[in-house]
Amino acid sequence: MATDIRLKEGLPEITEAIVATYTECRHINHLGHKPLPGRDAIVDILTDLMEVIYPGYVRRQNLHMGNVEYHVGDLVDGLHDKLTQQITRVLRHESEEHCQPDTDCEALAQQTAITFLRRLPELRNTLELDTQAAFVGDPAAKNCHEIILCYPGLEAITVYRLAHELMLLRVPLIPRMMTEFAHSKTGIDIHPGARIGHSFFIDHGTGVVVGETCDIGNHVKLYQGVTLGALSFPRDADGNIIRGAKRHPTLEDDVVVYANATILGGKTVIGHHAVIGSSVWITESVAPNTVVTIEKPQLRIKGPETKPPGGGAYQI
Repeated sequence: MATDIRLKEGLPEITEAIVATYTECRHINHLGHKPLPGRDAIVDILTDLMEVIYPGYVRRQNLHMGNVEYHVGDLVDGLHDKLTQQITRVLRHESEEHCQPDTDCEALAQQTAITFLRRLPELRNTLELDTQAAFVGDPAAKNCHEIILCYPGLEAITVYRLAHELMLLRVPLIPRMMTEFAHSKTGIDIHPGARIGHSFFIDHGTGVVVGETCDIGNHVKLYQGVTLGALSFPRDADGNIIRGAKRHPTLEDDVVVYANATILGGKTVIGHHAVIGSSVWITESVAPNTVVTIEKPQLRIKGPETKPPGGGAYQI
């Protein structure tokens, strides 16, 4: 550590200059007495939810039918309090932004938390199908334990499904915080607004992007690097982006999309049982039962020891 104490005399001046920007750059600070949801708190909620969804896989071991009800009851009780607190925070912020000071944010937050928790049994049934789809779709998987413990695709899908339920309940901000945590951990970016059917499988997963207005049917399989994105952003007469429009593609049932394929546009529909090959770029609809591939590239191999089959030399 530096020992020249004289250099520290300039720190108050630095502090004053930084604080001065807090009135100039108002969009990148949140000052006041109404705190926003905390990132660490949201991650803690997700960890508790993962333990409820996948008991015996996350933190607590040695669970069995004799003690699991007590354990899950304790988690659900804590989740009620944690969710109520964090949803209250974001609702208070939203009510302030939209000049609705009479909103009883805490009561609304508690009711939202209860409604969300009531949906967990149905959500577990859907994730059971997602897990089975991963096992059926990947010959490398030895069992479902391996999928739950090791597959980033299932983790990202689980967080998405939890966040999507909160988004359906009109909870602001928190769903995005959840899916962005999963994105940072798994490399898979699924917007919580996307609508995804059951038996969804993402194999390998790194680099997958699923946009906000995507519609994905049942039994759909994506590989790494797939982008389901927007072709363009519609704008109003003043040039501002029109929000809420359908910008991302629709994939019908039983579609398979291989690695690094890019499918763009809100009007683009990939018909059922279609197969989209690697590295293709699609901006128009594809009929059902269609296979889409790019032409086989011409390889050029150059090296002093390289010879083609049958002798001779490669033409470079």
